[in-house]
Amino acid sequence: MRFQVLDIVPHAPHPVTGELISVHERLERVVETAVRAERLGFDSYAVGERHAGEFVSSAPTVLLGALAQATDRILLSTGVTVLSLLDPVRVAEDYATVDQLSGGRLEIVIGKGNEDRHFGMFGLELGRQYEYLTENYELLRRLLRETDVDWVGTHHADLHGVTTFPRPFDGPFRIWHGSATSTQAVDLAARWGDPLFSANALQPREAYRVLIDRYREKLAEHGHDPSVGYVGSGSGGLFLADTDEEAIAQYRPIYEAMAAKLAAAHAGDTRRGKTMSFTTIEDAVAHGPALVGTSERVAEKIVDYHKSYHHDLQSVSINPVLPWSQQQDVLERFATEVIPAVQREIPTTLWGPEDPGRRASRP
Repeated sequence: MRFQVLDIVPHAPHPVTGELISVHERLERVVETAVRAERLGFDSYAVGERHAGEFVSSAPTVLLGALAQATDRILLSTGVTVLSLLDPVRVAEDYATVDQLSGGRLEIVIGKGNEDRHFGMFGLELGRQYEYLTENYELLRRLLRETDVDWVGTHHADLHGVTTFPRPFDGPFRIWHGSATSTQAVDLAARWGDPLFSANALQPREAYRVLIDRYREKLAEHGHDPSVGYVGSGSGGLFLADTDEEAIAQYRPIYEAMAAKLAAAHAGDTRRGKTMSFTTIEDAVAHGPALVGTSERVAEKIVDYHKSYHHDLQSVSINPVLPWSQQQDVLERFATEVIPAVQREIPTTLWGPEDPGRRASRP
């Protein structure tokens, strides 16, 4: 199994103490954590994209440019690039620039985003979010692979002989499709033979497994070799301590306050994926995707989830309201104690010599 650190860059007061660091310090920590993740041997580092709410990830390509210069080996990614909102021409230009800066270390995850308010901010209709996603992806795919592109679509202006610059570093970078609640993203990934990234954050595993199973079925229906069907999985937060009891006790105030805050923000909204299905820390640890406990317990849980998902990539996120030193301690513990234990149990060809999507520039 491969491992990724994901930061969607939330910037909100501590749910218990109200403490809030500056935006400048928060963004600096994104870069510092990427550098540390590379040093600890993580395979990938991803940043989110949000345009509404308490986040400071509205410019992911700017952040990725900084990460490209601060790191040397680690793959860079997104979680997610909100392609439903964006002009594919600009996306091709911006991300190819990051790809060049990083020397071909870029892969992205696309989606429509788990936020309703951003559509109005961009003059778009919420009800057409998957129409936008599908058309924008199909145009982006061509722009990254072809020159002199002609295009006639529904939502984007027609193009005649367009070539975007710069070109990607050594051919088109890989695009994953983010999946949380619907079948549209799953079906789009399967149609094109692209990998799938399951959110695996707020709901029971069965809800995500249904979508992952559908992806593999549709991938076969479209005639794709199963070897291209890589699956990534998120997690419901990460916290490690010397004992399970200590981890639960320390993380309880943060987790349960955040669950209550999310529930209040979406009061009356019954759609899946908007609130946490597990409101207590015990429930989240026992039945949900939260990775909270000892390193041994967390490694066992990842292996157990793999029995359901058969995923190749595990993404983890550390809550940014934790004290900075504690964030770094959790990251190091995970790298030195959890990753080796899981990798002994779960092999993968992802990003290795047998990966059919491996880029020629990768060592």
